Amino acid sequence: MKKFSVVIAGGGSTFTPGIILMLLENLKRFPLRAIKFYDNDAERQEIIAKACEIILTEKAPEIEFCYTTDPKTAFTDVDFVMAHIRVGKYPMREKDEKIPLRHGVLGQETCGPGGIAYGMRSIGGVLELVEYMEKYSPNAWMLNYSNPAAIVAEATRRLKPNAKILNICDMPIGIESRMAQIAGLKSRKEMRVRYYGLNHFGWWTQVEDLQGNDLLPVIRKHVAEHGYIPKVAGEPVEASWNDTFGKAKDVWALDPSTMPNTYLKYYLFPDYVVAHSDPHHTRANEVMEHREKNVFSACRAITSAGKSSAGHLEIDEHASYIVDLATAIAFNTQERMLLIVPNNGSIINFDPEAMVEIPCIVGSHGPEPLVMGKIPLFQKGMMSQQVAVEKLVVEAWIEKSYLKLWQAITMSKTVPSATVAKAILDDLIEANKEYWPELK
Repeated sequence: MKKFSVVIAGGGSTFTPGIILMLLENLKRFPLRAIKFYDNDAERQEIIAKACEIILTEKAPEIEFCYTTDPKTAFTDVDFVMAHIRVGKYPMREKDEKIPLRHGVLGQETCGPGGIAYGMRSIGGVLELVEYMEKYSPNAWMLNYSNPAAIVAEATRRLKPNAKILNICDMPIGIESRMAQIAGLKSRKEMRVRYYGLNHFGWWTQVEDLQGNDLLPVIRKHVAEHGYIPKVAGEPVEASWNDTFGKAKDVWALDPSTMPNTYLKYYLFPDYVVAHSDPHHTRANEVMEHREKNVFSACRAITSAGKSSAGHLEIDEHASYIVDLATAIAFNTQERMLLIVPNNGSIINFDPEAMVEIPCIVGSHGPEPLVMGKIPLFQKGMMSQQVAVEKLVVEAWIEKSYLKLWQAITMSKTVPSATVAKAILDDLIEANKEYWPELK
């Protein structure tokens, strides 16, 4: 069986150890000969990498391992690039969230003005990774889950149309895991779904078990009362996420025939989100105080003790999904997966150039999108508005256009007026001087 070489771009991410643990758990179906880490922050990456090196030495010493800030070393002789970069790291995420809140607009990592700001930072970083891959390993595939995925996907469609890049998101996977629990199944892999939308902006129209039994009635009944919060509690969930899963019952009420992605709460109930936000302590602060602190502490403990048992690291849900995707490409498994791909008629009555999130059959040649048919006016109207936002952001980045970025923020369903949009934009420009192109 062929063995593969992988580079994890964003080696200093707190999600990287989870990917390593998942890769190790799946060596029988996705064998590895080499793992590399790449990051432009050497100090941050080293803390994660040293701990991962100990884990790999203990569990799979035959796998070659290195970490580097040199693109040539990182991207030469690799089969897959697993990319999850965060340009500006969490201090910039904090600004993305707090600046809009100062103007009475929700502050969120991938939605609204905060997501637009993050997108303007991410485009250049992801394009740079694509160029490294094409230069040093032109036959490799990039599995990209760098956020905001919708804007990044639109940028790669426009600027790298022939690149072997697949854009993915784990949020539907997390929701499907909750659906499976609500329906009494052991795993989301015991379900088959139909879903359409944009990234962080979609709806399930069909959820069945593998025997073809309709699971929607029992899921619908539960969500109407509890949202996506199962009756039997699983792993502890932070309060902000619990609120998001609970609020799904109000999002669902707008179209009870479908099941919604939780992120729709930001577009449909922005006033609720602002009212329940602390402008001085946002989600970025929660992550820095908990996940960042815990993962780096665990890695330092492992390195100090020289053994993996000295620190607790967890496998993340999205790590599982990315291994499934790599395996589908590597061994032509024809697995059915949700991916962000050009519409090209999959949603018949929607923009053919839009980057939509839909089920695809994945094999060695990449994804084959399934046809989702026509969609209702409510969803089509919302999606059309959001696609226009995403396209304007990418055009603003390409053209260095202040006007188009102002238009994008104005058009976001989370922003009440062009006046507010301009005030937020001017503050975001000041905060992002090191990261955005200079707008004209």
